[in-house]
Amino acid sequence: MKILFFTLSILFANVAISQTHQVSKHNGEELDVNFIKFENDLVYYSLNGSSEEHKISKYAVSKITNKQSNQTQKVTDKVIVDSKSDYKFVTVLSQEKTIGLKQVANFSGVSTKTKGEPPIANQNHTAMRIKTESASNGYPFVSIVENGDGNYEAVAYVY
Repeated sequence: MKILFFTLSILFANVAISQTHQVSKHNGEELDVNFIKFENDLVYYSLNGSSEEHKISKYAVSKITNKQSNQTQKVTDKVIVDSKSDYKFVTVLSQEKTIGLKQVANFSGVSTKTKGEPPIANQNHTAMRIKTESASNGYPFVSIVENGDGNYEAVAYVY
């Protein structure tokens, strides 16, 4: 009888512990998860009944709610880019920080090269041009990969 009560208590405790948080994404999707940690602009979590660790970009997450205490932690604000003048709001992300965002467009071109300027200035000019193009299309996030031959490839992302 003790074994039966012990087994039942373990089962009910497991149900009570599972899915302790709710992740609300900017696209309206909500995930019931077990929150693990927040590190390097990524949110780490596991799904119910799994110990496998998943991750999602903090830019895709609006808030994380603790179901037990009803406390809500805001992660990021939704970025709305309406016109070319909103290029300041476009965020350049590395490829690993785009998890959870939807890829919508690819564009490529030649990197800006001005005689006498250091390479970092050329990269800044290229990034500015890409951010302006992304903003004019309404894309709040972009990932830039520069090739060694002076060309670049950019991928635009939305929620």
